[in-house]
Amino acid sequence: MIKKLALVLAFVPFGTAVSGQTVDCTAPETQHDMNYCADQFYRMADEDLNLAYKQARSAARQIDEYRPTDQPSAERMLKEAQRAWIAFRDQACATESMLAAGGSMQPTLHFSCLERLTRNRTEDLRYFGEVN
Repeated sequence: MIKKLALVLAFVPFGTAVSGQTVDCTAPETQHDMNYCADQFYRMADEDLNLAYKQARSAARQIDEYRPTDQPSAERMLKEAQRAWIAFRDQACATESMLAAGGSMQPTLHFSCLERLTRNRTEDLRYFGEVN
């Protein structure tokens, strides 16, 4: 299933729309435009996630400065949690996009799910980074 989805997503153009057209992502008109915009929104969410993760890692390092030696590393725990979350997100979104398996809407469902879960995780990481 994942390989099939990867093949479908491989045909979604990245960067600019076909034939040099620009896409207005505030009002996409075609399914192609919707797929393109969903990808762009996910990419923006991923950038925010990476910033929040850096902040959370910094907070984890500060925790580690004061942790007892018999306690696990907060930074290592955060890294393991992030890796597990990425695997979860990718599988959950691949599954969710199967609602339109093989259809032109499948990439939009996939990227929209990635964006939604990524934004949720970003908030979790920001909370961790700000509270600690």
